[in-house]
Amino acid sequence: MSLDKVLSISGKPGLYELKAQTRGGFVAESLDTGKKLSVSVRHNVSMLSEIAIYTYTEEVPLGEVFQKIAEKEDHKESSVSHKESKAKLEAYFQEILPEFDEDRVYTSDIKKVIQWYNILIKAGKTDFTTEKEEETVSE
Repeated sequence: MSLDKVLSISGKPGLYELKAQTRGGFVAESLDTGKKLSVSVRHNVSMLSEIAIYTYTEEVPLGEVFQKIAEKEDHKESSVSHKESKAKLEAYFQEILPEFDEDRVYTSDIKKVIQWYNILIKAGKTDFTTEKEEETVSE
């Protein structure tokens, strides 16, 4: 499963996999608990494939950041918890993405990235590409 089907829903903890669309929204399944949830169009929903991290030169897609963490951690859970101190989180993220824009990437963003990465790894999701990237590779 690529990041195109993984969602973050505001007000709901964790990550969700898009399962089906309905008239008034869609059905999503929690990657943590496996529980299904009906989500209306009124919820603020973000697809992980659409999220990027600011650097001084460009925006790096979240999938690439996850891939860099996976390479550093040998495709295991992050060695740093999302509950660590600000200094420790920033130092870790500096190793992953040295050129990240410290003025526009907040500690809360770093916490989410690490937390989401760990959720995906626990759920057995190690494919951090998007469908667009897969099409380019297969051409």
